[in-house]
Amino acid sequence: MKTLQNSIAMSFAYIPAGSFLMGSNETENSLRQDFPQYELARLSEFHDESPPHKVIITKPFWMGQHPVTIKQFELFLTHSGYIPESIRDGTGGYGFNPLDTHLKTSDDEVFDGRNIQYAWDEAGFTQADDFPVVNITWNDANAMAKWLSEKEGKKYRLPTEAEWEYACRAGTNSRYFTGDDPSTLISHAKVFDLDTLKIWPQWKQYALDFHSHHEFAAPVGSFLPNPFGLYDMIGNVWEWCSDWYAENYYQYSPTIDPQGPNEGEAKVRRGGSWHTWPLYCRSSFRNVNTPESRYILLGMRLVLEGSD
Repeated sequence: MKTLQNSIAMSFAYIPAGSFLMGSNETENSLRQDFPQYELARLSEFHDESPPHKVIITKPFWMGQHPVTIKQFELFLTHSGYIPESIRDGTGGYGFNPLDTHLKTSDDEVFDGRNIQYAWDEAGFTQADDFPVVNITWNDANAMAKWLSEKEGKKYRLPTEAEWEYACRAGTNSRYFTGDDPSTLISHAKVFDLDTLKIWPQWKQYALDFHSHHEFAAPVGSFLPNPFGLYDMIGNVWEWCSDWYAENYYQYSPTIDPQGPNEGEAKVRRGGSWHTWPLYCRSSFRNVNTPESRYILLGMRLVLEGSD
């Protein structure tokens, strides 16, 4: 496995060119076999993953081995003078508030915010320099990529959705790069498990039966990597992709190096987080946010173009 390190100690793994089958056409019945505790409505939400289609990635690239960390994002802010949107627009981000979070029963309204007390360096729980940065917008992520590109004379950017899934699968065609059974995630991913369940007991049925010893996010690289040498591709934090989102995009997506629709209202995010149930961490699962969104579960991973 080839790796390199850049000027701010970000490690990148070499991702070869190749092809894969993107998406999924699993039926409700097939999902129910391994996710019997989920309501039927939750097992029929995935029409945007179809049809499965061949994608060819024609150029090799380098992908960050880890999500961008708090320390790396801080270096970007210090040396560039950039002000993150959560601070610049005065509305803040989202965070964990122990006074009200455990009382919420809706999975759409889990965290406190927007609130100016939350930003890239404050999520309401203890974080260190090697934790994944969160509460960053798509625009913040692209600003960091632009700064690194100018600093090093190379091309940094967010991955396309196709590159992300290709890199996550790493030659596999199962639900996860670890296999089809959610229990195979135990050594490879920080998702909603028995430790996170302590804070949100109302979702006991969806928790992975495993103690990660992390109630919230984990330091990057705390779990085993996928076959391409990438850590935290499943769980820990959602990761921005470059693409606009369209529910029916797979019906007309090009085979060669798809870039996503030309326009849209929301950008794709992939991979799941430390608070995500295993059903929504599958390699094919698609999620979205508007570019100005910032969230306690949402971070970034960068791509560096080039073959050497």
